[in-house]
Amino acid sequence: MPRGKSAVKRVIAPDPKYHSVLVAKFINTVMKRGKKTVAQKIVYSAMQKLQEKNKEDALKGFEKVMNTVKPQVEVRSVRVGGANYQVPMPVTSDRQNALAFRWIIIAAQSRKEKTMAEKLLAEMSDVLAGTGASLKKREDVHRMAEANKAFAHFARRA
Repeated sequence: MPRGKSAVKRVIAPDPKYHSVLVAKFINTVMKRGKKTVAQKIVYSAMQKLQEKNKEDALKGFEKVMNTVKPQVEVRSVRVGGANYQVPMPVTSDRQNALAFRWIIIAAQSRKEKTMAEKLLAEMSDVLAGTGASLKKREDVHRMAEANKAFAHFARRA
């Protein structure tokens, strides 16, 4: 049982260009050392190029990428009778977004392109094409959950 009160969820204002809370949260995740305008330039540039490349609305393309990368289940460690089990559990929507953001950013950072905007664009394009490191990460998480399905009955203990 946690002590004290649980932290209050902050309300994030939608981003100025697309008026989307999802894009605003992604910008905040991309941001380093409080440099929000730099993060906005990176994300907006990548989304603009994605729009030109795929001939569809930038926001729709971004949401499609996010929905493709979001995990449905993940494994959590649960200790039962002195043994640790990897128990598959459904992922809450907030955590789905957080994981998708993190996986896309990490995958983009490890790419070879020159600027972060180009890396982000390349990763988003790969996800839409059905490849990409972030999509592979999601498949790995799902595969791990599938492999540990036998321990699902421990889920109610966690």
